[in-house]
Amino acid sequence: MPRTVEFLFDFVSPNAYLAWYPLKDVVARTGSGLTVTPVFLGGMHKLTDNAPPMIRDADVKGKVEYGMLEMQRFIAKHGFTKYRLHPQFPFNSVTLQRMLLAVEGEDRLRLVDALLPALWEQGVPVDDPAALGAVLAGAGFDGQALLAATQDAGIKQALMDSTQHAVDRGAFGIPTFFVGTEMFFGKERLGQIEEALAAP
Repeated sequence: MPRTVEFLFDFVSPNAYLAWYPLKDVVARTGSGLTVTPVFLGGMHKLTDNAPPMIRDADVKGKVEYGMLEMQRFIAKHGFTKYRLHPQFPFNSVTLQRMLLAVEGEDRLRLVDALLPALWEQGVPVDDPAALGAVLAGAGFDGQALLAATQDAGIKQALMDSTQHAVDRGAFGIPTFFVGTEMFFGKERLGQIEEALAAP
């Protein structure tokens, strides 16, 4: 039976963008399934006392610089010539995450495919409903309905619950992946994920 990789995902993470496309290649090579579980990284950090690496490691001589070197190596390896740090980074992703929760299955994957390049290549403002709506409409979504869904009490609670559940399972940051009950953290674990998916 084909295995499935679950991606705990937040649009605010540049590493979520960088991991997404190589992960889809891994899934295709192994004939596996892919699911996306929206979580709120800001909430996850609060629940785990974690912080972004540039803040967490700021006082460790050389560590932030080395992290940037590793990111540049990853970008070069995978040919991410269009990647740009979003001008509003770190932006509040809660509205985007609620939109992602408002759709399911293949539509959720399509929404990730639509918004990732808009955010991390084109720098579309996250606080501009018209700009986001244009991206959504271009991908075949009803932007107005999705934006309205972000104010639904059930959707709001679902994102909080999803974030708490992710932490309860051991997650502390993005990108986090699960193959069955096995957790993998970081875009550098894609090789391990491929091995897990291809294992007999």
